[in-house]
Amino acid sequence: MAIRTILTQGDPTLHKVCHAVTRFDSKLADLLDDLKETLEDAGGVGLAAPQVGILRRAVIVVPDPEKDEMIELVNPEIVAQQGEQDGLEGCLSIPGMWGYVKRPNWVKIRAQDRYGNWFETEGAELAARCFCHELEHLEGHMYDEHVDRLYTAEEVDAMMAEEEQGAGESKKRRAGRRGARRRR
Repeated sequence: MAIRTILTQGDPTLHKVCHAVTRFDSKLADLLDDLKETLEDAGGVGLAAPQVGILRRAVIVVPDPEKDEMIELVNPEIVAQQGEQDGLEGCLSIPGMWGYVKRPNWVKIRAQDRYGNWFETEGAELAARCFCHELEHLEGHMYDEHVDRLYTAEEVDAMMAEEEQGAGESKKRRAGRRGARRRR
């Protein structure tokens, strides 16, 4: 296994459509192992083969960062989706930047494993966001195509602090209103 270099925005490889995997051999196994090690080293939740310069339809996704599980998806496709969510996304190929992206709230994926066996998996919320984000890489697209603007880490921190402060004030106001209703 090896940690590979993650390509960053501006590299033309990131905008090319990937080829289907047709050989399920040691070369594919090495790629998947390298993707896992590279993702682990980078601290991300998903990584696609084109992000390391390989134009093959293979991705690694961490559907739940609380669990120590990575899912390998070879030749993946979305077969069902429901709902909608709007949330912040980042990308290892656009380091230090985030943007708000609309995605389905739930998706079902059909893919092959490293041996060529077909399976289905599904995910909601963050997992659905990760699946969609990584599968877009296979089509030569990146999340920044969907955003009105990109935010720096400092801007995201400031927005989160405002949201937390606003949520705290709202809780206080609601508690005050409940208390006032009880006193009446």
